[in-house]
Amino acid sequence: MVKYFFRFFSVVSSAIIICLLFVFSLDACKNVEKQNNVLDCATFSVQNFDPLNNWQFYADKEPLLNMQDPEEKLDGAGISNCKNIFIDYNNVNTGFVIPSLVQLKNGKFIFEFEIKNKSLSAQNFYYKLYYQNESYKFNEFDSLSNGEHLLASENFYGSWQNTAVTFKKITAVAADNAFHKVQDSFNIVGNPREEKRFIDNGINNRWKRNLRVGQYSFLLVVLTENDFKKIPPYIQNINLMNNGKFINPYFYFLYGEGKNLTSTIVNKSPSLLKVIAKPNLGAGIYIDDARFDGIVDKTGFCNTCGQDSNLFKNAPIQQFINYVDASTKMYNIPVIVDVLKDNYSKMDYNWNKSFFSKDELIPTIIQTSKQPCQTVFSDAAEKSISLKNPAAKYGEWKKESVGIITRHGFTYGKYRLKVKLTELLNKNNVWNGLTNAIWLITQGGGEWNYRRNCDKEGYMATYWGGQKDKRVPAVDYSEIDFEILKTPPYCPDKDFPPVYKNTFDDNKNINSWNVSLPDEITNNDNKVTVACTNWDMACWDPKSFGVGCNPLNYKGEAFFTHRWDHWYRALTEKTEVSDDELFAADYYYFEIDWRPSEIIWRIGPEPHKMRVVGYMNESVTSIPNNQMLLIITQEFHNTKWWPGTPYSQDNIPFPANDILGKVFDLTIE
Repeated sequence: MVKYFFRFFSVVSSAIIICLLFVFSLDACKNVEKQNNVLDCATFSVQNFDPLNNWQFYADKEPLLNMQDPEEKLDGAGISNCKNIFIDYNNVNTGFVIPSLVQLKNGKFIFEFEIKNKSLSAQNFYYKLYYQNESYKFNEFDSLSNGEHLLASENFYGSWQNTAVTFKKITAVAADNAFHKVQDSFNIVGNPREEKRFIDNGINNRWKRNLRVGQYSFLLVVLTENDFKKIPPYIQNINLMNNGKFINPYFYFLYGEGKNLTSTIVNKSPSLLKVIAKPNLGAGIYIDDARFDGIVDKTGFCNTCGQDSNLFKNAPIQQFINYVDASTKMYNIPVIVDVLKDNYSKMDYNWNKSFFSKDELIPTIIQTSKQPCQTVFSDAAEKSISLKNPAAKYGEWKKESVGIITRHGFTYGKYRLKVKLTELLNKNNVWNGLTNAIWLITQGGGEWNYRRNCDKEGYMATYWGGQKDKRVPAVDYSEIDFEILKTPPYCPDKDFPPVYKNTFDDNKNINSWNVSLPDEITNNDNKVTVACTNWDMACWDPKSFGVGCNPLNYKGEAFFTHRWDHWYRALTEKTEVSDDELFAADYYYFEIDWRPSEIIWRIGPEPHKMRVVGYMNESVTSIPNNQMLLIITQEFHNTKWWPGTPYSQDNIPFPANDILGKVFDLTIE
């Protein structure tokens, strides 16, 4: 009897233990990092997840300590767990890859983790690594809807380069109470979801959705075979959609249904990777036939500027040719003077403005170079680029703009330039007629580069159209500007203050303004205006879309936005700054910080001494989300574009000497 009792007790005990194990296996995994770095689930544990095992370049202290905003320090990231990598610009016309074949063997990061099977028998497990750009993203979770943020699918995230590869199997992990190492590899590439809009004739044009700069996080998901079967196809394969929409896997596993999986460990590594773009300006300038209407004079070509195969593959910069049209036509005084060096005075300006008859004026338009490589120069030793507005000659009357443009586009980023652009005012505070501009412009391309839809009436269809231009749901045009010139900082509702009495030409265009300037202008005679502009194509979606002059607060400082009317395609803010501060020193820094929901313009003598001179956010303007290129120009503007400017371009002399500028460094991070 005792024997049968113990046998019965043994059977019941075993059954209870099995039941308890079964019940315990239904408990949700405890995705809490313990002191020993072990993440525990009912039937298995994961530890020592290292997403960048073969990359050891840690961030320098200075860049992290010099962050402009505390929120940039993501997920508690510190110096010890943030690694840097610079984009390799060599032979990247098909798109950037992190890391490149030069940077790491096979062009792959190696990641590893250890897994322990805590069940009673060997079992299969599955894993997948996801990455996401954290610097330029929308939060995955929307507290208002208690669901996924409507724009979280726009975030730049990926996994294996081949999206058809879903979760990988770890076969028959022994139940030996020991940790087993798993090692694999990945890279970060453009168009990681293999979206159809970027694919032509079967070719994945990854450069059309280039990887983003900034910090990346890494999410490791490890699960049992039972949970693997519950993962929806659009999370296993990020190329797939759910009801016509991509679902962000970070949302799914950290906030959505995946958070409730019972036998899944989700490990978001504290380690981050910071991707930085720093093109070598000494690697040359490529000349694109299309920018010269297909007709190229090659007499100026050299080793660092031209069209040879090396420059095509490796040069990060092109020569930029400003668009020229009839709106730039002038009747210029027939005078050639070096305004900056020849002590040209206001009396000289006013005398020459009045002295010449209409028949003596020179009809001309703002010109651009007809000979590539004659006004832009790449210095391989100094790793810089020089710009030159060429001098005019009698009988060869010209005011010629000059500029460069990057060849590889990004969406978002902090664009910081170290430049020595020309001074704009001489010691008599007379303007030389040039505008120094640093601006982002659409990479073009049509539908593949469309901005997200404007739901309220749509965007104005074209850049040049007027109020009667049609509205459309989406456009590919976008532009974010620094324009520095001599113009008043006024922010009028409709018209300028009464002291300005405008006259009109025969076509009823503003022709000139009198020079009876108010005290606030004459007292700041040595200053130029830094104009910060976002071309939102008059999308009315922002909740505080405004016309006229409206204040916008940023960290206790008011910035005044200005828009002429409901159809005007751009929003502008103006700040007056000393010309000497900006352009008299050996160099100066300008920064456009373009984020998903805001744009910040900064200037300063050093990267860690910059101040905000412009700020806009999604409440007042539509922030572009398409891919753009960077341009640096010294250009002659038609002053009719800038009402109230105290000097008319027509009455500013042609340049007697070359006007020089230099770009020392471009960093995008």
